[in-house]
Parts: sequence; C-alpha cells; structure tokens
Amino acid sequence: MSNGPNRILDEFAKLLTDAAGAAQGVRREVETAFKAQAEKVMNSMDMVQREEFEAMREMAVKARAENKALATRIAALEARIAELSGEKPAEATAEAPAKPRAKK
Repeated sequence: MSNGPNRILDEFAKLLTDAAGAAQGVRREVETAFKAQAEKVMNSMDMVQREEFEAMREMAVKARAENKALATRIAALEARIAELSGEKPAEATAEAPAKPRAKK
C-alpha cells in the first residue's frame, strides 16, 4: 500500500483542478451575463457607440476645415471683385469659431 499517500494526493490535485475549471466556467458565465445586461442598459439609454461618435467627430472636423477654407476663398473673391469694380473692399469680419457646447 505504498500508493496510498500518492493516490490521495493525486485525487486531491484532480479535485482542485476540476474546481478551478468549474470556477472559470462560472466566471465566464457571470461575465457574459453582466455584459449582456450592461449592453441592454446602454441600448435603453440611447447611447452612441464609440466608433460612431469618432466617425461623426471626424466628419465635423473636416466640415469645419472646409468651411474655413471656403470662407477664406470667398473673402479673396470678394476682394478681387471689389478691386476690379473700383470699389473699396469691405473689411472682412473674422468671427471666432463657435466652441462646441458642453453637454449638461
């Protein structure tokens, strides 16, 4: 019966391994349930996904840059028209770009 203590230790190790595997399975299930619940809450709050927000932000930045370029071009064209017609060019009023509104 020299296998007695080794056999007990082997059985104990097997039991601990099985318990660890079961704990990981429970952890995965709890994680999945939590993620599903969090997603449900977020969807009910009409929150925007990060990717959609970033895409819209990039579009807004691009539109602002295009607007600024077009405003500069219009001012130059107006100055050119005034020059050709012999009128005194109107001074351009440079408005400060509107700051984004903070969400309340």
